[in-house]
Formats: sequence, C-alpha cells, structure tokens
Amino acid sequence: MTAVLQAQGLGKRYGRRWALTDCTLDIPAGHVVGLVGPNGAGKTTLLNLAGGQMAPTSGSITVLGGRPGAGPAQLAKVGFVAQDTPTYAGLSVADHLRLGARLNPGWDDALARDRIERLGLDPAQRAGKLSGGQRAQLALTLGIAKRPELLILDEPVAALDPLARREFLQGLMEAAVEHELSVVLSSHLVSDVERACDHLIVLVDSRVQVAGEVEELLATHHRLTGPRRDPATLPANQHVVSASHTERQTTLIIRTDAPIHDPAWTVSQINLEDLVLAYMDKRTDTGRRPALEVQR
Repeated sequence: MTAVLQAQGLGKRYGRRWALTDCTLDIPAGHVVGLVGPNGAGKTTLLNLAGGQMAPTSGSITVLGGRPGAGPAQLAKVGFVAQDTPTYAGLSVADHLRLGARLNPGWDDALARDRIERLGLDPAQRAGKLSGGQRAQLALTLGIAKRPELLILDEPVAALDPLARREFLQGLMEAAVEHELSVVLSSHLVSDVERACDHLIVLVDSRVQVAGEVEELLATHHRLTGPRRDPATLPANQHVVSASHTERQTTLIIRTDAPIHDPAWTVSQINLEDLVLAYMDKRTDTGRRPALEVQR
C-alpha cells in the first residue's frame, strides 16, 4: 500500500523539552485517517513537521515521497488547515480566494467559487464577521482549492458547535471522495473520527499504539468479562490491550483474529470510544482517564 506519510524515529525538541520523540508510523494513501491521542502526545508537532512548518530534531519524515517543505513542487502537494482554522479578519471571502490563487500555482478557482456559493457565503463579507463555522468552511475551501494530494487538518472543528462541526466534516468527506484526496485529521473528539474517518492511528507519548482500518480494528477487538483471573493465562493469540479487576471479576479488552472458545468469558463487541481509551489507558496506572473527549 502506498504511503502518504512515513516517519522513522522522528523527534522534535524545543530547548530542553521534547515535544515528539522516537515516532515511527506509516500513513496509507487513499484514506481519511483519524489521528487521536491525549494532550501532549505530539499530534500537532507531528502534523507541523509533515506540513514543512518546522524541521525535525532527530529521525526522518517523508510526505508523498519527498521531504516536507522542500521547494514549491513539494509544498503544492500538501494542503494544511491549522488548529484555529486561520483566516484574515480584515479580508473578505473574495480576498481570501484571490490570495489563494496568487500563492498556489495549482489553484482551482472554479472549485473555490462554486464551493463558496454552495455554502451561501457572501464573497464581500469580511472573515472577521463570519461565524466560527463559516470561517472553518472558508479555511477548508482554501485547503481543497489548492488541489493537494494530501490534506492535513489539525483539530479544525474542536471549537465549533455540534451543527457546524457536522457540516464541516460532511464537506470534508464529500471533498475527499470527489477529489480523491488523502486526508489526515487530528482530533481529540472520538465522534469526529467515527463520523469522518475510515482509518485510525492512536498516538500516545509519541508512539503509535494501534493503527489500521476502523472496521477491521472494531472486528478484531473484544471485551471479555468473567471470573477474576490473571491475563497472562490467556492464549498467545489473544493480545491483552487493557485489564481491570474487581475482587471477583476480570474485564479485558483484547485483540485477536481467532474465535474465543473459553466458556468462562462473556464476549462483547466494543465501540470506537472503548478501543481508543483502552490503548490510551495503557499509559496510566492511576485510574484517571487521559484527556480525550467524546461528543455528539
């Protein structure tokens, strides 16, 4: 499978603090990929490195076969919508489109204007007067009209209300299909990933805990509930992701491709929230949940 982003031992340091260390991952082409993890996992730093906004301190990263930010041709392949969906408050919607045309050699003006019209945005309206959802849609339009091969979005809808968030993600999914975009969407909202993504990467402390197509991951992860026992006694093909115990009962989340025959277990499927939190909980022994939100 062709990769749009590959990282090997990737790290970024600010002074004495490492924001990303020893990150290794492989993001496939042709997917809408959800990148999730707790605050401080390194998601934003990773995406900024992929977009060419900064250089790594250690390790390597390639995007679409090239070094991020290595000249106009490489920059043209990648669209980037930053965390605060930046727009210029004093510029009108039409000004933003003109600016996009000047900065991007592959700019699709017809696409941009058609999308603005379908969204019902007034070209003469200044961005500072738009709602949060409208500004996010304008930023997404700029990213799509660049006609990139890869579109990177760093928590673009975290500050939006549920309706605006849903409309933004719907537009993103439609654009990904219509323009055959590969997309990497960083989010701390599980609902974003459920709604928009078909591939998942869970990043914790700069390390990939699990990665794969969402449907396959959900089909191969199970919750086992039964009499208290040591997880080490499970068959070798049942990988224990997380375990919790009461005095008499054990609850496990496991990953396996094989049938589960032990009659002592009650077996149930898990949802995406369960899966993400199971892998994130591996980093804590305090019983506290990492900082991840689930919103509808």
